[in-house]
Amino acid sequence: MTADTKDRWSERYQKLAINARDDRLRRFYQQGVIAVDTPLAAVPFVALDFETTGLDAEVDEIISIGLVPFDLNRIRLRDSRYWLLKPDRELTESSVPFHGITHSQLDDAPDLNQILDAVLDEIAGKIVVVHYRYIEREFFDAAVKRRLGEGICFPVVDTMEQEAMLYRRGIVSRVKRLVGFKPESIRLGDSRLRYNLPHYGQHHALTDAVATAELLQAQIRHRYSDTSPISDLWL
Repeated sequence: MTADTKDRWSERYQKLAINARDDRLRRFYQQGVIAVDTPLAAVPFVALDFETTGLDAEVDEIISIGLVPFDLNRIRLRDSRYWLLKPDRELTESSVPFHGITHSQLDDAPDLNQILDAVLDEIAGKIVVVHYRYIEREFFDAAVKRRLGEGICFPVVDTMEQEAMLYRRGIVSRVKRLVGFKPESIRLGDSRLRYNLPHYGQHHALTDAVATAELLQAQIRHRYSDTSPISDLWL
């Protein structure tokens, strides 16, 4: 996404609000997006994490959602939300040990369509923060599209992208790879260690959302200022 495209989220939301066929999506877009020059200290963030049945957004399903609102100074655990969702297809034997969610836990879980209003209310007007945007943004878009016939898009801050800019790109990283150095891990847990953040168990959507919120707070403290504009981070 080019810098010019990144700066046009407000204009894009206006068009999406006009064209959205589903009332829930229309209301979501009508709440708008913060101005491109909003300082980070004034940004309302919400960390979002999914657990899924696999890694292909076109065929796999979201089975849990965790989210927690926060800003640079505070993570609002009291306002966090967590949902289990019933997928259209059976869980695979390989995925159950990965996320720890079993068939029996999902027997009475709702479909995404039943809680979509609540999820949209939680992220509307906020900047969504994720660790690896190709899961949360693409899975959410594909899942909504399967149910409503139209997808969803929104700006995100990707904490993995922030780590990749330092440890996977640039001439120093290329030279290290050429001489045989193993690239730095930019996984959520390993990224947190670089900022002396505590270890949390992984692959629970709410725990990972909290971990992602803390990681972004640390990244901003180390690399940006409170007055840096949101456009420096969002994608």
